[in-house]
Amino acid sequence: MIKKDGQELMMDAEKGHESRLYIRSSTRRYKAASPDEVLEAARTVVGQRMSRGASFSDPKTAKDFFRDKLSGLQREVFAAAFLDSRHRLIEYAELFYGTIDGAEVHPREVVRQAIQTNCAAIIVGHNHPSGSVEPSAADRAVTARLKQVLSLVDVRLLDHIVVGGNQTMALAERGWV
Repeated sequence: MIKKDGQELMMDAEKGHESRLYIRSSTRRYKAASPDEVLEAARTVVGQRMSRGASFSDPKTAKDFFRDKLSGLQREVFAAAFLDSRHRLIEYAELFYGTIDGAEVHPREVVRQAIQTNCAAIIVGHNHPSGSVEPSAADRAVTARLKQVLSLVDVRLLDHIVVGGNQTMALAERGWV
């Protein structure tokens, strides 16, 4: 059972029945959860699993984290994980929201948030609602620009994760960070 915003979520695991996620509302009655409610519950679980202090010690952890946070969204979202000097999570923030095929990213705002969190490193990520994980020329350009401006305030850009459906691609694995 998962609790969120005063609601309890429970899985129906009876034999012969399709597994469904149920939500107990404020009236204490259960109802079948919608797909959006299921995704929101999953994001809540991810947030609980990767709380402040969780370590991003390897690329797979970062890829899984951003996939769990950003997959299934219907518009592009650009987010960042702000990390301490040991690459432990200080804060996760969704910084920019776009349309079905793009989001405008302002490096100045990323730097402002980095300074506010007093982080030493950042991993950024965004989703492609189209399902493709292939980074665009704009994705590569914003990565290079972020790396440049963050270095001016002694913050390292460790990676840029692209999420498409349930797949991920890390720009650092291709040598683009």
